[in-house]
Amino acid sequence: MRGRLTVAIAATATLLPVLPVFADSQKTTALPSSSFPLGVPAIAKTTSKMVVPGIEYITLRHGSNKDGYTVTVVVAGKDAYTQRTAENQALAAQSAGFEPVIVKFTRPAIADFPAQDYWMVRIGQWPLSQAKEADKVVKELKKAGVSAKTDYTGDDGFVTSGPWSMKILMVDPKSFRGSFAASLGKKTAVRERVTDMAKGSGAIAGVNGGFFDIHTGAAYRGDPTGISVVGGKLLSEAVEGRTGVVLKGRTARITELKSSVTVAAGGAQAPVAGVNRVAKDGELVLYTEEFGASTPKVGATEVVIDANGVVQAMRSPGAKIMKGMRVLQGAGTAADWLAAYAQEGGTVQIKTTVTDLRRKRTVPLTPDTHIVGGGVGLVKNGKTWITASTDGMANLNMIVRRHPRTLAGVTKNGKLILAVVDGRSPGQTVGASFHEAASVMRWLGARDAINLDGGGSSAMVIKGKVVNKPSDGAERAVGDALLIRP
Repeated sequence: MRGRLTVAIAATATLLPVLPVFADSQKTTALPSSSFPLGVPAIAKTTSKMVVPGIEYITLRHGSNKDGYTVTVVVAGKDAYTQRTAENQALAAQSAGFEPVIVKFTRPAIADFPAQDYWMVRIGQWPLSQAKEADKVVKELKKAGVSAKTDYTGDDGFVTSGPWSMKILMVDPKSFRGSFAASLGKKTAVRERVTDMAKGSGAIAGVNGGFFDIHTGAAYRGDPTGISVVGGKLLSEAVEGRTGVVLKGRTARITELKSSVTVAAGGAQAPVAGVNRVAKDGELVLYTEEFGASTPKVGATEVVIDANGVVQAMRSPGAKIMKGMRVLQGAGTAADWLAAYAQEGGTVQIKTTVTDLRRKRTVPLTPDTHIVGGGVGLVKNGKTWITASTDGMANLNMIVRRHPRTLAGVTKNGKLILAVVDGRSPGQTVGASFHEAASVMRWLGARDAINLDGGGSSAMVIKGKVVNKPSDGAERAVGDALLIRP
């Protein structure tokens, strides 16, 4: 790829448009009769079978590979940047003897985040079979002091012909006689595979749930980064305003949520900041027996509370939670509050409330209530409504680039849609961006839809078997799961 020095060529990349919604199909197969909404318009190739009455399992493939490899210049770990940075990097690549192209593109606006222009610098194009040629250029650029990576163009979010590989479960509550549930596995602190959580619950099928905290201590990385309710018990607090899936019996709805936990003792009241996670300075955190690990050694004080709310002991952090007990741990000023008001032998009242922000009403925490916190809202009332900023995912990589995705949606008739879009497999399947995921869920008939955790976490399990192809090469242990039980 060495050549004469030239002025960088400006180009504009096109992102895939969002296509219109389609109505529920009345065919035996639950898919619409219209063209698949991504890539070249055509009817997707599908197979379908009934798992049990009321649960249809569909495999879908569409498109063909026309993408290959290019080299993308990287600056401070980012592959898109300002125009000035792009121009400087293009000059550096030219000085190294290459002919770069400056690509300008616009990250589309979403519901809570405005559009923004970006620039990137790319060098060369190679077919799928010649990735090593791109790798050679990356090495030569590195010698010249220019950081770069080999990039599969099917992943970058620009127009592609695919291909796509999807696994879909359509659950009709009119004929399905089972129920839906959330699971955090045997311990909320520890991650488990969806197959293990499904087996432990006797589930027919399931998919991975929401995102989990990979930045906390290694012993506590099963903690969901949003709300989790299992059997009516709040096991992880909500981030107010983020979208989740509320499950009750065989009904499901998608909505924005908040949670509140307060503690009253000795005539005083205080907010509980978190549930089953590591406390920050000044916070009270509640641990339940489902935590399944010793409490973190944070702060100076924690109290052990029995099922009747009686304080059984005051102790230092870092001990196990006995069955039937709860533990309140205080860090900093919160530890002082516990020492002052939660005396041994005294009574502590803990009040938990979960609120559906769309309906503006409390969610009853009954034994058949389950909630899975997602990552990003995608569809609201039949329209694309992507809430990446509210949901903590407002970055170029998550919004634009294609990744494996696990998606959940609910139709206007109450059907639950669970879909996994495989990705990160050049030439086999390209995954989806947020806009593409929203288009697919609308095409499937979802009135409301949410993006769950994705990437290597994406997994669909049916009768104990993983039916998709996780991008890690094997099923990953995750924080929680959405299960379908008989």
